[in-house]
Amino acid sequence: MSYIDVTGKTEEEAIARALSQLNMERDDVSVEILERAKTGFLGLGSTPAKVRVTYGEEEKPAAPEIAPAKPKAESSPVPKPSAKPAVKPAPRVEKPAAEPVQKTREPAAKEERSAPAAHVPTRLGEEIQDEKAEAIHAFLSGLLEKMEVEAQIRVYLPEKGRYQVILEGPGMGQIIGRRGETLDAIQQLTGYCVNRAGTGRVRVAVDAENYRAKREESLDHLARKVAAKVVKYRRSVTLEPMNAYERHIIHAALQDEPNVATGSIGADPNRRVVVSYVR
Repeated sequence: MSYIDVTGKTEEEAIARALSQLNMERDDVSVEILERAKTGFLGLGSTPAKVRVTYGEEEKPAAPEIAPAKPKAESSPVPKPSAKPAVKPAPRVEKPAAEPVQKTREPAAKEERSAPAAHVPTRLGEEIQDEKAEAIHAFLSGLLEKMEVEAQIRVYLPEKGRYQVILEGPGMGQIIGRRGETLDAIQQLTGYCVNRAGTGRVRVAVDAENYRAKREESLDHLARKVAAKVVKYRRSVTLEPMNAYERHIIHAALQDEPNVATGSIGADPNRRVVVSYVR
């Protein structure tokens, strides 16, 4: 593998310079922050950020996963004489203490699961009705009719050039599909159809049952869980295949994580994120 060290006023500027020099995307490289930027006082004593961007073929470290940890766990309980008398009194003290801990955690977990449901599209403002919105309505109405799915189509314009489409109805499981694959395909086809007709290109995001926000939260949790495992065992972990949007979420979640770097291997649709340990 090869790497280059680049500086910039901020970490983001240094990463952008490196990607510009390599003519690569953020998804094709691994980033390690060597020095963080310091502003100093009144511009005096400021230091730029320095990052190391690694690129090229991966060394395929994913094969030896957490297997080395098993011999250590098996070799530790060798002392037989002291193990039996020490273990018996311990459970009697721990059982009463363990029960209230679970009871206090369960309500918190329920609150976290119910929180995403509150993110309804009421914050997107009023529905938009213009040429692009009419094209979105026309295309999705025909597509959903072919799929034999009844859904209400709501189109919003949260910012200029970006249309947010919310689908509501009883058959949203069929619309979302396995890991959002069907929803991604519908979004891609809708954007292609809308940009082919009329003038000016726009971005179209299609969502159903708040799937995007739930998936992003799930991937963020997965990224931090894997990062903790990588640091603990000092082994690289290769994640399941993801699309470009989901890989971006993993990269962004672990960008500032210490002792961790991310990169990608393979080709779409089987491109995967690799989370590696960095000393």
